[in-house]
Amino acid sequence: VKFNNCAGNKGVRYETNSLDFKVRADGTLYAAHHLQVPSKQLILVVTAWDPQTLGKWEAVVRFLVAEKSQHNGHKPKGRKALPGELVQQQSDTLLPWRQHQSANGLRRQKRDWVIPPINVPENSRGPFPQQLVRIRSDKDKEIHIRYSITGVGADQPPMEVFNIDPVSGRMYVTRPMDREERASYHLRAHAVDMNGNKVENPIDLYIYVIDMNDNRPEFINQVYNGSVDEGSKPGTYVMTVTANDADDGTTANGMVRYRIVTQTPQSPSQNMFTINSETGDIVTVAAGLDREKVQQYIVIVQATDMEGNLNYGLSNTATAIITVTDVNDNPPEFTTSTVTCRGQWSPLCAGFPGCTSPPLQSLMGQAGSRSWAGMGLPTTTSSHSHFSSSQHKGPREKVQHFAAAVDYEMNRAFMLTVMVSNQAPLASGIQMSFQSTAGVTISVTDVNEAPYFPTNHKLIRLEEGVPTGTVLTTFSAVDPDRFMQQAVRYSKLSDPANWLNINATNGQITTAAVLDRESDYIKNNVYEATFLAADNGIPPASGTGTLQIYLIDINDNTPELLPKEAQICEKPNLNVINITAADADIDPNVGPFVFELPSVPSAVRKNWTITRLNGDYAQLSLRIMYLEAGVYDVPIIVTDSGNPPLYNTSVIKVKVCPCDENGDCTTIGAVAAAGLGTGAIIAILICIIILLTMVLLFVVWMKRREKERHTKQLLIDPEDDVRDNILKYDEEGGGEEDQDYDLSQLQQPETMDHVLNKTPGVRRVDERPIGAEPQYPIRPVIPHPGDIGDFINEGLRAADNDPTAPPYDSLLVFDYEGSGSTAGSVSSLNSSSSGDQDYDYLNDWGPRFKKLADMYGGGEED
Repeated sequence: VKFNNCAGNKGVRYETNSLDFKVRADGTLYAAHHLQVPSKQLILVVTAWDPQTLGKWEAVVRFLVAEKSQHNGHKPKGRKALPGELVQQQSDTLLPWRQHQSANGLRRQKRDWVIPPINVPENSRGPFPQQLVRIRSDKDKEIHIRYSITGVGADQPPMEVFNIDPVSGRMYVTRPMDREERASYHLRAHAVDMNGNKVENPIDLYIYVIDMNDNRPEFINQVYNGSVDEGSKPGTYVMTVTANDADDGTTANGMVRYRIVTQTPQSPSQNMFTINSETGDIVTVAAGLDREKVQQYIVIVQATDMEGNLNYGLSNTATAIITVTDVNDNPPEFTTSTVTCRGQWSPLCAGFPGCTSPPLQSLMGQAGSRSWAGMGLPTTTSSHSHFSSSQHKGPREKVQHFAAAVDYEMNRAFMLTVMVSNQAPLASGIQMSFQSTAGVTISVTDVNEAPYFPTNHKLIRLEEGVPTGTVLTTFSAVDPDRFMQQAVRYSKLSDPANWLNINATNGQITTAAVLDRESDYIKNNVYEATFLAADNGIPPASGTGTLQIYLIDINDNTPELLPKEAQICEKPNLNVINITAADADIDPNVGPFVFELPSVPSAVRKNWTITRLNGDYAQLSLRIMYLEAGVYDVPIIVTDSGNPPLYNTSVIKVKVCPCDENGDCTTIGAVAAAGLGTGAIIAILICIIILLTMVLLFVVWMKRREKERHTKQLLIDPEDDVRDNILKYDEEGGGEEDQDYDLSQLQQPETMDHVLNKTPGVRRVDERPIGAEPQYPIRPVIPHPGDIGDFINEGLRAADNDPTAPPYDSLLVFDYEGSGSTAGSVSSLNSSSSGDQDYDYLNDWGPRFKKLADMYGGGEED
């Protein structure tokens, strides 16, 4: 059944007027149990109601009961008809695409049928594949139709759960179904012709898996823990147990009911608890819970589905542990009314478990709770403040121990009454006394007590520096054992500086060395020593005492100047040196201090001056206008304010250095202040410059030798001779006219015999010299741009230093052109120094032309 409201069928619930049928939330109507329908027709009323608006709507559903037919084969005997087969019995074939009869015959209706859901029981045993329904179209008589199904369970995972015969339209299920895995399937049936063309619109098929009771109820926990107070009334809530069933909760398969199987122990009744069969709540059903008799119950709870039907339902069990909690319903009682004991007195362990009397036992039932914890207090005694009670390690014991020191010499026995009661009040309705009392007699046994110093941490005051052997004080101990004749002996236990001695008999303390307040063993002017006093008892006992000596300061330390080193500028009034003094003594043997310069040597007061700032500080500054940089030892006399005062001459090392305008020492000044004068600094700088110059000259010499080596190689190698080549150095002509010249004049002569046969010393100016010639540097074939300047400079230097070179006003032979040159002699080009020519402009051409300017310039005055 379907119901659609304006809200889209959300939250609508269904009910029927019959207990034999129920309706799921999706509108599926199903039989609640196996039943026999006596008639061929059954009419039900289904009610749809909205819980929010409380609106209700009713619809009448009519069932037609089909006869059991034997067509399509006989069913096996002994096998009941499944719900899915009931649909097939009524009609084995579904015509989802139906037709209506009209006056003109059969006519296709546009609207399709809504196919009712197909129910398939889970866990079916088959055989598989098992037919569910046959789907066909009425057009299968006219054309050949192919059927197919799509959806989850067909062509979508899980795959091939359902399939269909494409020719007959019979749909099958291929394996057993599991409702807990998937409760429903939505498929679509398609009808197409042999060419794949759609013949009918797709039809929705809804397949529901009918639940079977195949899952047992499972408890959330296997063990449940609960508690209930003893003496609780019937109906008191204890705990809740819960079990879940994976089957359909709307059917009896998933409806769980609870019951109690066993209870252990069965005291005082075998049915102390009951359980709500639907909710699982456990409550008390009988009175008589007593923790002192039964502290815990173990209850086995069973959960059964099928609404608790033990014949058809599946069951499971869990354990419920119920603890009975304590209430204060029993007062404490002493096991005996009189106790006599003996205790040994020792002040070192008074109040501790070692100094106890025998335990006082009481009967208290509620062990471990406030109802059990008792308070024991003495009620009648002359010195009850000496005692208190505490819990013993036993379950029902209290221990009476000394809470304060007791003395055998003062009290040899104690009489007291002890009362015990619960910390928590008794429960209501208990008609008993809430407390119990007992009498205790305690005898004190005398033991050897250790000697003690009446004034421990004894403090004395004296001045430091007392001579050795001085008696400081008597540090004696007292033995509390008045009834024992014992002797006390003294010894040192701790004397860090070994300054003291103690008399072993009477405890008199004398000095073994001079006491110095400035020693490292003094803390806050106090020296501390520890002494031991021991008796000769059995066993012997001992006690310790501490002596504190407060040392009064005397003026026994001279002041020291601070700082030991300083720095100042070589000119006065730029900065000063702040000085102070340090004294190991304390007030009043320290400041104010007096600072002064000694009269010897006289240079000290001549160069320096001291200005007093206050009682502890002064300023040291230059008296003269200038003092050469260096390190100076300046003696200063410092005097303290002790009685009598002490003085000391301290030396401060002052570094005097040149300073900048801000008064800061410069770098050179710092070096000078380190002990080097100006002359020494200049000498060091000159040495550094000379060293750098020597290194530079060595590098130039090595480079020159390398270039000369290349030059000699060039003059020997004929292939690199440049005399047969025309080198164009610059363009100075006026055009093509300057380019017309005879190259034959530059050819190498075939022989040099005519030159070698000439008289020595006589040669033409246009001939190549015979004698040794200076070696000029050669130009590399492919010169580096950076080497051209070096080449010109090397050639110029070689020409200037050549003693065979002609004078500046003579013809210079740059290369040999051969004999019989058609160019003739150029000696006709005479130079003259006379005339009005002004050569002073050569000074502007650079240092290379300065010599010419000096030779030809200057006019007639030169």
